[in-house]
Amino acid sequence: MPSETKTSAFNLISADLAAALERDPAARGRLDVVLSYPGFHALVAHRLIHRLHEAGVPILPRFLANIARFLTQVEIHPAATIGKGVFIDHGSGVVIGETAQVGDGCTIYQGVTLGGTSLSHGKRHPTLGRNVTIGVNSSVLGAIVLGDNARVGGGSVVVKDVPSNATVVGVPARVVMQDGKPIRVVSERPQVDMPDPTADAIGRLQRKVAQLEERLAELEQGETTAEDAWSWVI
Repeated sequence: MPSETKTSAFNLISADLAAALERDPAARGRLDVVLSYPGFHALVAHRLIHRLHEAGVPILPRFLANIARFLTQVEIHPAATIGKGVFIDHGSGVVIGETAQVGDGCTIYQGVTLGGTSLSHGKRHPTLGRNVTIGVNSSVLGAIVLGDNARVGGGSVVVKDVPSNATVVGVPARVVMQDGKPIRVVSERPQVDMPDPTADAIGRLQRKVAQLEERLAELEQGETTAEDAWSWVI
């Protein structure tokens, strides 16, 4: 579980800075990240806002979080718990809900939603283990758990728990790799080869075009008269 409240804000921010330098080959040094990375800016703001929330300060944390969202296009609820060394790449469109927990070393790409599926006031957002990677425009929904080193492919929608060291893709997401080995999906239902009427129609059309081209070639060579050709077409 993330240990955000047990670690000093300075150490958390330093770890986030190091994560950006380590995982983004476009980074040109610490100053580059500090000045121009909105994902890093959003994390720095959240580190401070989360402390205010944990201290029981009313209204102000939500107000500051809204300002941070406006400036960075990253929305993080003040109550969300985020571990150290987290990297939000680009950041635009990222949403992290109130009861979400993000483990140490996670990487979150643009457009990711860690959202809820319940109207209850309890735990309703995802929990990410350590070193989890969430691909661009993916949604992880509900009070589910993604194990350590899990990877979510871009554009996926995850609605069930993901085991550690697994890779999931699709809508809804399914496991395609486990511990670095591909997983062959075997259907529970028998598969029957069904005819494809579109493919059949295209095949007939191709054969007809081939016949017409052959006949046209004969006409150009003078092997048939125009009258014969017209009667063939009819």
